[in-house]
Amino acid sequence: MTDTTADPTKQVDQTEPAPAKPEKKEDSFFVFLLKLAAIVIIFRSFFFSPFNIPSESMLPQLENGDYLIASKWPYGFTKHSLPFSVPLIPGRVLAGQPERGDIVIFKHPIDGTDYIKRVIGVPGDMIGMQDGQLVLNGQPVPKERIDDFLIPLSPNTSCNVMAETVETPDGQACRYVRFKETLPGGKSYNVLDFGPSPQDGFGPVAVPEGKIFVMGDNRDNSQDSRFAAVAGGGVGIVDQDLLVGRAEVIMWSTDGSAEWLLPWTWFTALRSERVGNGL
Repeated sequence: MTDTTADPTKQVDQTEPAPAKPEKKEDSFFVFLLKLAAIVIIFRSFFFSPFNIPSESMLPQLENGDYLIASKWPYGFTKHSLPFSVPLIPGRVLAGQPERGDIVIFKHPIDGTDYIKRVIGVPGDMIGMQDGQLVLNGQPVPKERIDDFLIPLSPNTSCNVMAETVETPDGQACRYVRFKETLPGGKSYNVLDFGPSPQDGFGPVAVPEGKIFVMGDNRDNSQDSRFAAVAGGGVGIVDQDLLVGRAEVIMWSTDGSAEWLLPWTWFTALRSERVGNGL
């Protein structure tokens, strides 16, 4: 008969592995913050980034107090794609050519601040102005008078000395003469004109390779490529390596009347009709 009695010399090893040392909550939260920061930096550097409009040089398309989203990839990536322009990208990688009519964000060539203007000329173009009429490659750009532009007075909006202040059912507003320009290829946009001014005559000048000629839509209130590059002022003909992104859509807009300690004013100051407007 087979003996089924357990061999007393054999012992079952009941020793269990020591439990893993639990990760400290502080360490876990710190790692989470690092990952979150990395995701935000990558997203803002290579995909989309927010920008705000601090002036009226792009009226009537963009108003002081608009907050917009810009795409970062259309023109390629440079050190200016990164936070604080950290010099980790040599030159311009995956370069793309801006098109006439694009609204672009770029670094000022002297002081490095963010500027936003419209691309009017690309490499090889000849740009000039005659009596306020834009001339592109020897041909006047079609310019059609349309209805006047009205913008309500607010903490973010004051009337230029060349504008007319009018009364509306909602209060005082600034009235500007408005035109529609149409570039070759069919791209149209609206511009403001205060009347005769020194910058109404310009050029013609050639746009060199690797450069762009930019202008503000508020033609008589914009320091742009018509002016030599100086800190806080004109930008000259802009090097494409200074491009940061292309303006895409308005995500928020405020008239400037909001107060941080009064949360309801965050909504009463909202210009909701502008939110979601594509550019």
